[in-house]
Amino acid sequence: MRCFSFAALAVLAAPASADVVSQGDSAFHVTHDVQLVIPPDEAFALLSNPSRWWSAEHSYSGDSANLSMNLRPGGCFCEALPDNGGFVEHMRIAQVFSGEKIVMTGGLGPLVNEPATGTMVWTVERVAGGAKISVDYKVFGTPGTASRMAKAVDFVLGEQVKRLRRASLGNRRDLP
Repeated sequence: MRCFSFAALAVLAAPASADVVSQGDSAFHVTHDVQLVIPPDEAFALLSNPSRWWSAEHSYSGDSANLSMNLRPGGCFCEALPDNGGFVEHMRIAQVFSGEKIVMTGGLGPLVNEPATGTMVWTVERVAGGAKISVDYKVFGTPGTASRMAKAVDFVLGEQVKRLRRASLGNRRDLP
């Protein structure tokens, strides 16, 4: 079984903005957003299918095809572990506003091993030329490691947002 790691390979640059909004001794707040050249309903459908855009490098199974989101309260951003018949709950779905917002709770990746909790909010907005997807992740309860964790989480979420944008482009290689 592969380990969920915050070390990653460089990815192609994509128009996106990111920020470690704040970090303290035991908490941090990270945001990212990216514009897509697809309609908001298609952007939401893509977002809700992480097997199409989440990096295999940041999975336990090493295969993004094993990732899924059950979009209902109490649902799961989960990963099947086919080699041993197991599962990993990456985050729990708390709210879904179809086509607009997904709210998840929990500690993503190695944060699950910390006395931490977090709230991750993904939003989809209509903008000129397509949609804008934003992710806002606030984590509390990482005593003494928030600074290190904030940078790592910022990097990993940034990579996923770029991959989401690339997935939205499909075969349109003429677009940036």
